[in-house]
Amino acid sequence: MLTVELIRRGARYFPNRTAVLFEDKSLTYAEVDELSNRFANVLVSKGIKRGGRLAILANNGLYSMPVDFACIKAGAARTPLNARLSVNEHEHMLRETAARLVIYDADLEARAEELASRINGLTMLGLGSTRCGIDLIKEAQSASAEDPRVPADPDDIILTIFTSGTTGRLKAAEHTQASWAAVCNNTSMNLGEVNADDVMLHAASLFHASGCFILPYWLKGAATAVLARFEPSEFLNAIARWRATSLHLVPTMLAMLLAHPEIENADLNSVRTIFYGASPMPLPVIKRALELWGPRFVQYYGQTEAPLFITKLDKEDHVGPDAERRLLACGRPSVDCEIKLIDDKGQDVPPGEQGEIALRAPFSMSGYFNAPDLNANMFVEGGWLRTRDVGRFDEDGYLYLVDRTSDMIITGGYNVYPREVEDALLAHPAVLECAVVGAPHEKWVESVTAFVVLRAGSEASEDALIEFTRERLASYKVPKSVCFIEEIPKSAVGKVLRRSLRDPLWKKTS
Repeated sequence: MLTVELIRRGARYFPNRTAVLFEDKSLTYAEVDELSNRFANVLVSKGIKRGGRLAILANNGLYSMPVDFACIKAGAARTPLNARLSVNEHEHMLRETAARLVIYDADLEARAEELASRINGLTMLGLGSTRCGIDLIKEAQSASAEDPRVPADPDDIILTIFTSGTTGRLKAAEHTQASWAAVCNNTSMNLGEVNADDVMLHAASLFHASGCFILPYWLKGAATAVLARFEPSEFLNAIARWRATSLHLVPTMLAMLLAHPEIENADLNSVRTIFYGASPMPLPVIKRALELWGPRFVQYYGQTEAPLFITKLDKEDHVGPDAERRLLACGRPSVDCEIKLIDDKGQDVPPGEQGEIALRAPFSMSGYFNAPDLNANMFVEGGWLRTRDVGRFDEDGYLYLVDRTSDMIITGGYNVYPREVEDALLAHPAVLECAVVGAPHEKWVESVTAFVVLRAGSEASEDALIEFTRERLASYKVPKSVCFIEEIPKSAVGKVLRRSLRDPLWKKTS
């Protein structure tokens, strides 16, 4: 099955149903379909051919779905540019993929203008903006409303999404017409009952895990309600306003909702299912949520390389005599996903032992963009994909995450790799050495924490170093604290022992 055919199918089945809700506006299925056709024809007229590469710099909004569908209909490989990343990171992504066109939001036009000034020859299409290019919405009014019907094959790349590598280097997972359709199928099988009267509320970016729910709901005739950002009061009001039946939250969002002064009086009567994932869920948070709202929760474990449900922890697993233990698990393997545990040589580990989690599934990525050596390392014989996460199975088949083979920090649902933060700190003339780890944090789950050794005779305050990195990194990557030490712990061969710095921080909370 091709992703583009799933889009066409939903439009054909439910033309008069509401597809998108945003602020005081809405779009029907027919309107989304027509808009995406017009947008796609504009892209084709601007030189986007089958397999052509473009980027999208946009927050959640009314046009998120039509723009996304348009790229797929035009046969383009779209690269989302997370608005929270730095301009240097955006520039790297555009140059790395050789994207020649950027679709941008009006509220991000300053960033779009800066990128246009840095990279010659970029075609800029604004969503309601002409500051550094053409207004895509206005241009679409005179474009054909017919589907361009660009030829498509299962192996065509339609999504190139960047994530940090274990070395801190940005890498880009690629998904095809077939693999993204398989993502839809995987998500659909794990949704539970969904019908045309359902409404799913999104406040997390649709370019990440939230976006995996779009097509499954589209194929049921259900509505997607979208908020531009997450703010607890606004989110709770939106649930009541649109009578949302399902929600998608990362643990940080759930913790912020529970801290809201009016949470016990919030109207969640319409909500049947609350999906959560993206980072480990603190046990006190999910316990409090269950006390308030009961077993409405479904946990997923997934990765950009294999979204969304590698495993699933069902509603029933959140309650009952085994709940205390089950809540520490990330669930059982999803229906269409095989999981095994391997050692560092890619060999299966004996039953009962822990090992690196490897998976085999139709929804896994085709590979990383322009990274043959990395792909050779990530894929194990037989089509198994390494996750870099260490896990163990219990006797009932539940998977527990034990550790990460990398030193990745997950803060507020975002992945941060120490190397990229360390590189930013090392650019400061006073910094001799540094190491970055994740410290426990009540709100963000983990906070970026830097340990710094200053050069002899040099001075730099904690505030100065934090501000220095703020100019170079996305806000969520900036250290929340800086600890000055005399020496960075290292192994006999000179490898930084981050665990020696990290473990004492976590022992204080155990």
